[in-house]
Amino acid sequence: MNDTVAPEDATEDSPKAGKKGLIIVIALGVVLLAGGGGGIWFWNSRQASPEVAGTKVKPSAPLQFHALDPAFVVNFQGSGGARFLQLEVRVASREGETIALLKANDPVIRNDLLMLFGVQNQAALSDVAGKEQLREQTLTAVRGVVEREGGKGDSVESVLFTSFVMQ
Repeated sequence: MNDTVAPEDATEDSPKAGKKGLIIVIALGVVLLAGGGGGIWFWNSRQASPEVAGTKVKPSAPLQFHALDPAFVVNFQGSGGARFLQLEVRVASREGETIALLKANDPVIRNDLLMLFGVQNQAALSDVAGKEQLREQTLTAVRGVVEREGGKGDSVESVLFTSFVMQ
């Protein structure tokens, strides 16, 4: 009587176990390679230079402000007679040439804005939408002066009201 296992029984189990182990090892290898490749791609994309498609990305200059001093004071028609509007205005640009052009043409800009502010209506300026509309009109007027004087109107980024008083 032989208590040993027949060699045929042992060989039947080992090929199945070997195939499963091989599949697991291959799957782990694929996952590790994909993860490593993704990590390298991510690292390289974070370290890339600021050139995109052969064009250099220009770092943006700091925003500069030009104050239109003194404050604007205009009278306009409102309910119950004459009303007064006082505005402090700042013009913003990132280009030094535009700031210099604004300073050189300050009287022209002030004239155009006084005419614009003088035709406003109290009812329209009493809500945020009316004030925003006036700000947009002011920006358009300032850009127009810059363009007429040979500058780039689009270089004027924004106009800010730093004080807005109606009486």
